[in-house]
Amino acid sequence: MRRLSVVTAAVLFALGGLPAFAEAPGTILNASYDVSRELFVAIDKAYAEKYAKDTGKTLEIKQSHAGSSKQARSILEGLEADVVTFNQATDIQVLADKGFVAADWTSKFPNNASPYYSLPVFLVRAGNPKGIKDWNDLVRDDVKLVFPNPKTSGNARYTYLAATAYAKEAFGNDEAKVNDFVKKFLANVAVFDTGGRAATTTFVEREIGDVLITFETETTGIRKEFGADKFDTVVPSVSLLADFPVAVVDKVAEKRGSKEIANDYLNFLYSPEGQTILAENGNRVRDKAVVEKFAASFQPVRLVTVEDVFGGWPAVNKTYFGSDGLLDQQLAGQ
Repeated sequence: MRRLSVVTAAVLFALGGLPAFAEAPGTILNASYDVSRELFVAIDKAYAEKYAKDTGKTLEIKQSHAGSSKQARSILEGLEADVVTFNQATDIQVLADKGFVAADWTSKFPNNASPYYSLPVFLVRAGNPKGIKDWNDLVRDDVKLVFPNPKTSGNARYTYLAATAYAKEAFGNDEAKVNDFVKKFLANVAVFDTGGRAATTTFVEREIGDVLITFETETTGIRKEFGADKFDTVVPSVSLLADFPVAVVDKVAEKRGSKEIANDYLNFLYSPEGQTILAENGNRVRDKAVVEKFAASFQPVRLVTVEDVFGGWPAVNKTYFGSDGLLDQQLAGQ
């Protein structure tokens, strides 16, 4: 009789008749990038409701937010995050190299483990008083910029590389002209904050600068919170694809018994409901039905990639962001 009940339970579990995640803990921690707070408030609420419906149990999803590079270092130093939702693949690769994340993490979820993406765009004050249209306007003497420090922020690294990619096209890969353009671009930065949300505060609340350069999703959130009549979003002629990769932190999840729920939580980001929430919060998604539904919300833009323009992130980190790399040289040469 006991054996029959076990078999019956297994069948019911497979059919969804019994709660899943029977041994899972009641909390998980998602370590995410700096400007994703509001997004994951919405994601976590929806997933917790789904989890309760599916299992009859409650789940608390805790959040940690900072620059994704800082988050990776925190995990290496002991932060017990079950999952990471970052804005740069290299920060997850650091965890993979140290055995915290599976070596083949990019194949664990669709689209190289990136359920959504964004791009650097410009937020200007209402009416666009400086007439900002494209990257070339950002090196004018009368324009002051705000974005985080590329040394500490993945958000800013995308901005820096997008400006560099524009210059490479504009000047036919003439290295001297590209370097001069980027130096002027960096010299026009009024404040280098450490992260994307601090840069938003500087521009929006402290009213410093003429242009905030940040992810498109952040500009959507700013206009929602502070008023669409106070700011305009300018999408440049070309920008850089910013994939937002995700991964289970296996070393933590296996110890905590949360691996199954961690996988399910990240898979939720790919579901129609998850993709809809992502799009509602200004992120570009890949679910075709959701893309069509929100088509009017996203201006067409030509996107280039780190791989195509720069040869991939390892090459970028060595050439631009390493010690005494091009970024350091350009900052010193302002």
